[in-house]
Amino acid sequence: MSELSTLAAAVIAFRDERDWKQFHNPKDVAVSLVLEASELLEIFQWKREAELKEAVASDKEKIANELADVLYYTLLLSHDLGIDLGQALRDKMKINEAKYPADKARGNNRKYTDL
Repeated sequence: MSELSTLAAAVIAFRDERDWKQFHNPKDVAVSLVLEASELLEIFQWKREAELKEAVASDKEKIANELADVLYYTLLLSHDLGIDLGQALRDKMKINEAKYPADKARGNNRKYTDL
């Protein structure tokens, strides 16, 4: 069993022990995922470079908790929709490799359509 599968199983067990599946339709889980990602973003909002470094150093546990929340809902949604997240990431990386060939994208932050 892969690490992602093990983590997904823990998320599903947590949910099922509380009988929360009834509340977890794909739309609401996706909304929750975005809300948690927004809470992560809020940690960095309006900070300049020096403040960002300080926030990362001082808020590391809070950042980790928000990232864990994002992963929780990502694993939950992928499970409920029958998506193999590991395979989805491998497939997406192949797409990105084609869009952003290293020889053109290295050191460049432009979108693939502008390379």
